[in-house]
Amino acid sequence: MRVFVAGASGAIGEPLIAELLKTGHSVVGMTTNEARARNLESRGAEAVIVDAFNAADVEAALRQAKAEVVIDELTSLPKELSDMPKYAAGDRKLRMEGGGNLFRAAIASGARRYLQQSSGFFLKAAEGTLADESCPLDINASPSVAASARTYTELEARLFSSNAIEGVALRYGFFYGPKTWYHPGEAAANMVMRKQNPVVDKGEGVSSFVHINDAAVATVAALTAEPGIYNLVDDDPSPQAVWLPAFAKFLGAPHPPQMGKTEVTAIAGEDAVYYATKLSGASNAKAKRVLGWKPRRLEWLEA
Repeated sequence: MRVFVAGASGAIGEPLIAELLKTGHSVVGMTTNEARARNLESRGAEAVIVDAFNAADVEAALRQAKAEVVIDELTSLPKELSDMPKYAAGDRKLRMEGGGNLFRAAIASGARRYLQQSSGFFLKAAEGTLADESCPLDINASPSVAASARTYTELEARLFSSNAIEGVALRYGFFYGPKTWYHPGEAAANMVMRKQNPVVDKGEGVSSFVHINDAAVATVAALTAEPGIYNLVDDDPSPQAVWLPAFAKFLGAPHPPQMGKTEVTAIAGEDAVYYATKLSGASNAKAKRVLGWKPRRLEWLEA
């Protein structure tokens, strides 16, 4: 199958390209500079250097690629979590405007299917349950979480707005593995090493993670599965009070401190409290059933 990947040099892009090539697909990766293009070509993919904000160039690249499927993994995220506020507006602009150019170009060039990166960690489920694919994103959450949820809601609405192309929304969990924030030596891991990520109150907010390589495998499986929404998360949705101490132990870090909601709000804001106490974990039952997907166990729960 001929597959066009936008965001081909990002955290999910690299393992996704590898999995696509491994399974026999012909891949064109869209990136922003020559060094990244050379890296893609050295791994066996074709590469195009295109600015996602240039609609004419995006359409030209897609027409030349003759792609059957377009995978939108466009993001603009910082290496350090502390820089998220500075990156938020640019990330939204890339996903909405750049991704909009990509979506329209995919339709214009005759692509059959469009896979869209979405979120499996800002979902709103009934208390005590896991969110399935019918659950909405939590647009009434704390400020930054709500803003992200609105962006993902708009992305999914765009995805399913046209009968001219098949839409697949990939609701990924929190990525971990190489080149992700939750890998040893990276942003989230370093915060835990410095005891900057406390268990808040009872730590009942449930997080769903997915290894970056498992996410790539599921994405490739979605190339031919029925269109729709898929939660791509592992089998271990865990409250913060469970996963965070286990992660610290896995890293060889000190045990996380315990702090109250009021104290954390004053220091780190409402979003930090939301992550720790309000997140709904997600169910992967549909992805396992339809895609035949078998994600690994959350790495640090095995330690």
